[in-house]
Amino acid sequence: MNYKESRDKFNKVFKRELGESEIRELLLYLHKKGESSEEIAGAMEAMKSHSVKVIVDEEFRDLLMDNCGTGGDKSGSFNISTTTSFVLAGAGSYVAKHGNRSITSRSGSADVLEKLGFNFNLSPIQHAILLQSSRFTFMFAQNHHPAMKYIMPIRKSIPHRTIFNILGPLTNPADVKKQLVGVFSKEFLKSVGDALQISGTDSFVVSSRDGLDEVSISDITYFYKVIDGKKEEGEIDPEKYGFHKRDISEIRGGDAKENAETILGILENRIFGAKRDIVILNSAVALIADKKARDIQDGIEMAKDSIESGKALRQMKLSIDMSRRL
Repeated sequence: MNYKESRDKFNKVFKRELGESEIRELLLYLHKKGESSEEIAGAMEAMKSHSVKVIVDEEFRDLLMDNCGTGGDKSGSFNISTTTSFVLAGAGSYVAKHGNRSITSRSGSADVLEKLGFNFNLSPIQHAILLQSSRFTFMFAQNHHPAMKYIMPIRKSIPHRTIFNILGPLTNPADVKKQLVGVFSKEFLKSVGDALQISGTDSFVVSSRDGLDEVSISDITYFYKVIDGKKEEGEIDPEKYGFHKRDISEIRGGDAKENAETILGILENRIFGAKRDIVILNSAVALIADKKARDIQDGIEMAKDSIESGKALRQMKLSIDMSRRL
């Protein structure tokens, strides 16, 4: 299918104009042949058009970014992208984070933020106010994609991943124009990056050789970058930037309470080693996607300053406090 055909087909999915068996066949067909960038982009636009959007003016939207992954890497890591979000806010980014509760791990972004005291049951206008005032908000996917409710049983009846595993990180309700996206397999780097370009979004898409949907501290990470129309593929080796490669077990997390303590420990300059290093490395790459850092080394220095100065911690506390008062 081309972009328009995919968009039209998925519009019918979300309008419930297709039966369950037809939707299931569509998902199986796309998985078997492999989803193209145009098919992903069309499905993404259809899904966003049926979402509950966070409306901001165009000038402010151009400042917004998101950093998230598809999940499904089964690494059991702590909440790296959530921690990274606060480092980015401390470095001057406006982060409109979009996520869910745990699906493949013990603690999803919603779980750990809830444990930290963040209130994400906000109206779209409250999310917009929080974003502008604190540089961070978290949009709980279930609150913004009501049409997914009846699609979930169909997804669960299929024993393998579907296009919806890819669409989650690409359907931000604030329609951000800059993203760091982690994917569970190297084969999706280009298709996801090109799909985001079709929708007018600059992106840095990553997948590590050891299977993380993050920039890894344990191995090489492959990337596909599309910023201002310029495409680039390559690898990120943490040792090249002065990090010691760590065993992947060192970034494992626990339940929401344990992961919340890890986030606080990193931002309060109490936790060092692999967990802090992987947050700094992912923040550096995200700052390139946000056009704030010239390169990874520049981004590393900005991320370290955000943590060491206490700016990341202050932004986290501000956003949590405001979310509870709105």
